[in-house]
Amino acid sequence: MTRVPEEGVTSDRWDATPADAVTVMVRSAGRSDGGFDGREPWRKRSWLHMPVNQPVRALFGRECEQRRLGEFVDGVRQGGGAMLVRGEAGIGKSALLLDTAKVAAARGMRILRTAGVESETHMPFAGLHQVLLPLRTEIGQLPAPQRDALGAAFGLTDARVPDPFLIALAALNLLGEAAARSPVLLLVEDAHWLDRASADVLAFVARRLDSEPIVLLAAIRDGFPSSLDGAGLPELLLDRLDDTAATALLDAHSPALTPTVRTRLLREAAGNPLALVELPIAAETQDGKGPLPPGWLPLTTRLEQTFTARMSGLPPVLRTMLLVAALNDSPALPEILDATALITGAPVTADDLAPAVAVRLVDVHEAGLSFRHPLMRSAIYQGASISQRRAAHAALAEVLHDRPDRRLWHRAASTPRPDESIAAELETAAASVRRRGDLLSAVAALEHAVRLSEDPAHRCERLVRAAEYAAEMGRRDVVTRLLGEGESLRLSARQRARITWIRETFEDGIRDDSAAAHSLADLAESMAAQGDVDLALKLLSSASLRCFWAHADERSRQRVVTVAESLPVDELDGRLLTVLAFAAPVERGEVVIERLRHLAAHPAGGPAARLLGSSALMVGAFDLSEEFCAASLPVLRSQGRLSLLARDLGAQAWSAARLADLSVAIPAAEEAARLAYETSQPLMHAIAQASGAMLAALRGEQDRVESLAVAAEQVALPVGARPVLATVQLARGLAALGEGRYGDAFDHLRRMHDPADPAFHLALRCFSLAELADAAVHSGQGHAVAGIVEELAAVALTTPSSSLHADLRYARAVLADEAAAEPYFDAALAADLRRWPFVRARVQLAYGEWLRRQRRTAESRAPLRMARETFDALGVIPWSERARQELRASGESSRTRTSEPRDVLTAQELQIAQMAADGLTNREIGEKLYLSRRTVSSHLYRIFPKLGVTSRSALNSALRASL
Repeated sequence: MTRVPEEGVTSDRWDATPADAVTVMVRSAGRSDGGFDGREPWRKRSWLHMPVNQPVRALFGRECEQRRLGEFVDGVRQGGGAMLVRGEAGIGKSALLLDTAKVAAARGMRILRTAGVESETHMPFAGLHQVLLPLRTEIGQLPAPQRDALGAAFGLTDARVPDPFLIALAALNLLGEAAARSPVLLLVEDAHWLDRASADVLAFVARRLDSEPIVLLAAIRDGFPSSLDGAGLPELLLDRLDDTAATALLDAHSPALTPTVRTRLLREAAGNPLALVELPIAAETQDGKGPLPPGWLPLTTRLEQTFTARMSGLPPVLRTMLLVAALNDSPALPEILDATALITGAPVTADDLAPAVAVRLVDVHEAGLSFRHPLMRSAIYQGASISQRRAAHAALAEVLHDRPDRRLWHRAASTPRPDESIAAELETAAASVRRRGDLLSAVAALEHAVRLSEDPAHRCERLVRAAEYAAEMGRRDVVTRLLGEGESLRLSARQRARITWIRETFEDGIRDDSAAAHSLADLAESMAAQGDVDLALKLLSSASLRCFWAHADERSRQRVVTVAESLPVDELDGRLLTVLAFAAPVERGEVVIERLRHLAAHPAGGPAARLLGSSALMVGAFDLSEEFCAASLPVLRSQGRLSLLARDLGAQAWSAARLADLSVAIPAAEEAARLAYETSQPLMHAIAQASGAMLAALRGEQDRVESLAVAAEQVALPVGARPVLATVQLARGLAALGEGRYGDAFDHLRRMHDPADPAFHLALRCFSLAELADAAVHSGQGHAVAGIVEELAAVALTTPSSSLHADLRYARAVLADEAAAEPYFDAALAADLRRWPFVRARVQLAYGEWLRRQRRTAESRAPLRMARETFDALGVIPWSERARQELRASGESSRTRTSEPRDVLTAQELQIAQMAADGLTNREIGEKLYLSRRTVSSHLYRIFPKLGVTSRSALNSALRASL
C-alpha cells in the first residue's frame, strides 16, 4: 500500500530508490576554509534524493497552500518569481516543497535543489555549489569573468574570490540559460542554515526572476534570520494543522493507538505535523505514559527530548557513531566509522547503524549518513557532554590527517584549553583565505584563534583583525559581538584606533557632533606620528564624513583639514582630495578643483579614482563629477563591487540632475537606488530617492516628486541626515517652481539656508541659489534673500565652483532693479556655459522675460526661442512650457513638443535602450547592469513598440534623433 505523504518531514523519508528519484550530485565539503580543493570526488548526498514520479497527493490540511504554490509554478512560462515558505520546525515545509516538486515534474520542469546544513554555515558557497552542480558542464559557456568567478568561489582555482555580486551574476546567467531549455524549479531547504555567501547570491537571483522561467521556493524556520528575508519576497506562512487535519494525519500513521494515547498525542502535538508523526513512536514504547516531556516546554524542545530519549535505548557504540555524524561536516560514512572506531577502540561497520535506522533517526545510503530531520541532529548534539563532543572532534581530526584544512577545524573544536600552535595555524589559514577574498572563513578562523590564543597580545590582534574583516563584509552583528569581547582586553593604542575606525564605518558620521570629528582628527594625527598613514587616512575619511552628513563647526572642520594636509601623501591622492572636499568644500574648494582638473587632464586610474566623482560633486564641479563617475563605473561593474557602484551612481545622478542631463541622471538614480537597497545602504538609498525626486521635478512629474521625497525623508529625519533632507527640499522647490507655486518654492528652498533647520547643508546650499532667487522674485520676496546672496558671494571668493558662480550671476540679474538689470544679464550670458546648457537656457529665459517686461518684445523672442529649444532637448518640461508661454505672450507660436524616449520609457528601459543604441549585445548589457540576457531581451521587447521601431538599427536612429 502506498503511504500517504508525511507532513513536516524531509524528502528522504520516502521509500524512494535511485530508479525513481532525481539525485542531485554535490561535491563533499573538502576544505575547512569553505572552498573546494578540486581533488575530492563527486559524491551523492542522500538527503538530496528527491522522488518526483510518485503521484501528486493532497497533504493533510494543506489544500490552500498546495493550490497557491501550484498556481505559482503554473505561471512560470509567463514570468518567474520567488517565494519564502516560513513556519516553525516540523510544520511541513519540506513536505510542501516536495509536493510542489512533483507538480513541477508533471509540468516538465527541471528541478534543482539545495539545502542548508548547520555544520556548513561557515563554508562559503557550499549551498550554491549544490544548486549549480547539475549545470557544471555548462559553466564553460559563461563569459570569462563569470566563469572564473564561479571557479574561484568553488575552489576549482587558486584565484582570489571576486566580489560576491559577480558570482551572483554568473549564477543568474547559468540558471537562465538552463531555464531557456526547460523551466526550472529551484528548491531551497532549511534556507536559514545556508552559508551567508550562498544566501546572498540566491537573494540576488530571486530579485531578478521576473523575466526568467524560474521559480524559487525557500523554506525558512521561524526565529532564524536569513539573507533572503531582506529580498522583499512574498511569503507563505504555514500554521499548525486544524483538529480535523491533525486527527487524520495521526490516524494515517498510527492507526492502532488507544483512545487515551490518541487524545494525549493530539493535545501534545498541538497541530504540528512532525510531532504527530514522531511522538507516537515515543508513546508506544511506554504504553502512552511517557517519556513525553511536559506540555509547558516549547514544542521544539519536546521533540528534541523525544529524539534524545529514543537515543537512550541504542547501544553505546551507536550513540557515539551518531554523535560523530552530528559533528562531522561531511556525510561520508567511512569518516564516521573510522572516527567512531578510534573513540571506542573497536571496529564498527555500517551494519551497526541498523537500530538507528529502525527507530527512524537516520537514513543510510551509498553516499553516507543523513539525519531524517535537523532537530534530530541538534538533539544528539545537545544531549552529549562537552567532553564527548571534544572526543568526537579529536577523532575526526585524526581521521582527516590527509585533509589538513578540515582537520584544523576539528582540532580547534577538540581543544579544551588555549593552544598557541593551533591558534597560529588558524591565523595562517585566515590570511590564506583572506587573500582569496573569502572573508567569512577568515573571520571564523580568527575567532577560533582568539579563543585558543595563549599570548594576550596575539589574542588582541586576532580579535581586531577579525572585526576588520567583518566590517569589510558589512556584518554589523559580527562586529558588535567581536568588539564587545574586546572591551575586556588590554588593547594597544593602535588597536583601539582601528576599533574606532571600524565603528565609524557603520556610523556614516550622522550626528551633529563636532567634537567627534575633532577627536577623530586628533587620533589620525597620532597614528600618522606612529607611521600608520593608511590608518590615519581612514580615520580622517570618517571625520570628513561626519562633516558631510552632519553640521560640524568650523574649528572641527579646520582641524580635519590641517591633519590631512600634514600627512606625507601625494597631493593628488584621491583619498586626500576626498577628505578635503567633504570636510571643507568651501575653504578648500579652489585646491580640490585645481587638482581634480589636473587629474581629469592626466587620468591615472587606481583604486582611489572612484572617490573623485564624489569629491567633485562636493565642490560644485558637476561636469567633472560626471566625467569621473563615468570613468570609474565600468571598473566597478566589471569587478562586481555593487556597494561602491551604488555610491558612484548616486554621485553621478546628483551631478547630472543639477546639469539637467536627464539621459544620464534618470537611469543612474534608478540603478543607484536599486543597488543601494540590495547592498543594505539605507542612506545611499534615501539620497538616490531624493535625487530621483529632483529629476521628477525637472520632468514635471509632481506625484512622483512627493512619493520619492517622503520615502527619503522617512529614512533621513530620524538620524538627521542633512544631505538627504537638503536634496528633498531642493526637489520640492524645483517641483513648486515648475508648477508656478513660487511662494511654496521659496519656503522649501529657504530651509536649505537656515542653519537651524535640519535641511541646512554647508555645501549643497551653495547649489540652490538660482532656484531660491527665482522663487523670491516671483513671490515678491526678493529682499528676503539679499543676505544669503551676500553670504554666498563671500564664499565664492574662496572657491571657483562653476555652479556657485553661475548661480550668483543669475541671482544678481533677476534680483537687480528692473532698470539696472541688463549689465547683469550680459555678464551671465557672456560666461562660458558650454558644458552647462540648462544653466545657460535658464539665463536666456529670464533675460527674455525681462526684455518683454521692458516692452522690447521683438528682442525677447531670440533668447526665449533658444531657451525653449534647449529645454526641449534636455527634456525639462515645466521650463519648456514656461518658455512657450513667454513666446506666446510675445506674439510667437511654438511647435508642439514631440514625445521623447524619456517620456515613454522607464529609467531602466532608457538605460538599456541607450546601451543597445551604443551597439552592446544583450549579454554585454546584462553584464553591465547585473541582469540576465533574457531579462534584457524582455526589456527590449517592450521598448521597441514604445518607440515605434522594429529593429536595433531603428532603435539607434530613434533614440539618437530625439536626444
